[in-house]
Amino acid sequence: MDKLLLYTGKDLQDLTMDVWLQNKAQVLRPLAIKWFDQIKSCGHDVQDIFHDGYPIGCVDHAPFAYVNVFSAHVNVGFFYGADLADENGILEGNGKRMRHVKLKPGSEPEDHHISSLIEASYLDIKKRLDKC
Repeated sequence: MDKLLLYTGKDLQDLTMDVWLQNKAQVLRPLAIKWFDQIKSCGHDVQDIFHDGYPIGCVDHAPFAYVNVFSAHVNVGFFYGADLADENGILEGNGKRMRHVKLKPGSEPEDHHISSLIEASYLDIKKRLDKC
């Protein structure tokens, strides 16, 4: 098994969601808030951190999902997304591990598809942590 990525100490940025959103497009802010709130609500053990300038959901410092805002879209991303079942074909990316869902206002996939991926990602990181 590959070693898990962990974010601690110097990896963490002292940011808040409000400060981070200040320079983001007004139309994209609700999407970012909605989906990061969903990530944080997966369980009492979810830590919300900032690393590389965007918010990330972790369990025991191991990241499982993030939200990032770009000029015209929001990404909901998954650190081990390549291993997630994507029956609806909404995940994008072709890297070794990470995948994301690209959201544009008015043309997002159905909420339950994204919610299912977030929940699956949370359960996946918990299993990975149990194996360590």
